[in-house]
Amino acid sequence: MGRRLRQRRRSILACAARHGASNVRVFGSTARGEDQPNSDVDLVVDLDRKTGLFALEALRRELSEILGVSVDVAPSDSLRPRVREEVEREAIPL
Repeated sequence: MGRRLRQRRRSILACAARHGASNVRVFGSTARGEDQPNSDVDLVVDLDRKTGLFALEALRRELSEILGVSVDVAPSDSLRPRVREEVEREAIPL
């Protein structure tokens, strides 16, 4: 997991909780240790049932501000089975 995520872990988790997200995991290049300074951060989260698209977009924007890079947030229940398996294989819990 990247240094940027470790340093801002509490802020990330607090932001996620405010927006109805939990079980935050990083995947992709950051999880594999292949990220570069300008790499985006890919996160997969579990969402409360009441969390809608506007809250998800607000979460993505706020996390981008916290981390200073583009952030993609994928709800775990929206991933296709094959993609979910791949993501879960490399995902690292925050």
